[in-house]
Amino acid sequence: MDETSRNIVQRIRVSLNPWSDHITEKKMFGGSCFLYKGKMCVGETKQRLMVRVLSEHMEKVLKMQHVTPMDFTGKPIKEFIFVSEKGFDTEEKLQYWTEYGIAHAKSKTES
Repeated sequence: MDETSRNIVQRIRVSLNPWSDHITEKKMFGGSCFLYKGKMCVGETKQRLMVRVLSEHMEKVLKMQHVTPMDFTGKPIKEFIFVSEKGFDTEEKLQYWTEYGIAHAKSKTES
């Protein structure tokens, strides 16, 4: 992991502080992922943010700048997006995406 990726991962850790009692970190998708109560919510790979997004928000989110479907194999992965660095270059933007990921994870743990 390069220094830029390490910095992104550290920023994610800080953004997850409000939920820290329920967060675990795991190596997945070639990077570092964070799980809320065992459900992946947000992570970093190749200096991009990975975020789980509720399906009802995907259409809106995919129209946003710096956002693309998460695609490792030529086929988008359901309810996952990539956000390029400019899309989370402030702590406010990172927190915005973190909260999307937490909302997705909560929907899977509280159903």
